[in-house]
Amino acid sequence: MKKDIQIPKVTGVSMAIVKEYNNEFQCDDWNAYIINNKNVDIEMILIVSKGYNENKQIETAILRHKIEKLPAKSYAKVELLLNDVIKLSNVFNVTFFEENVMYDKKFLFKKGMINDGALRVISLLNKRGILIK
Repeated sequence: MKKDIQIPKVTGVSMAIVKEYNNEFQCDDWNAYIINNKNVDIEMILIVSKGYNENKQIETAILRHKIEKLPAKSYAKVELLLNDVIKLSNVFNVTFFEENVMYDKKFLFKKGMINDGALRVISLLNKRGILIK
């Protein structure tokens, strides 16, 4: 049954981990964002995230997020990543609908990818972070 379901390739949607200063707690935070760089809105976005190490001896809780609608050329903050979590590999499974067609993609930030040396300007966010397309 699964093999009969055709899920098209995802383009124009990315995930980013951004380092931002938190004025309330006066510290730097790492936040995950979903970015819709398409010219159309995407809807019913479901994001399932988890952190783990290579041998899966350490795993975080599975977090689930839902965004009803993400307009074209926009972004939304998904979650805060604690310092212990950024030391792990972090995976974000994203499922969404675009014009009544379902799309699905896994975004993997491997262990060691999330660090200050990897930060680059992400144009749509106008912030520094690590981007996976």
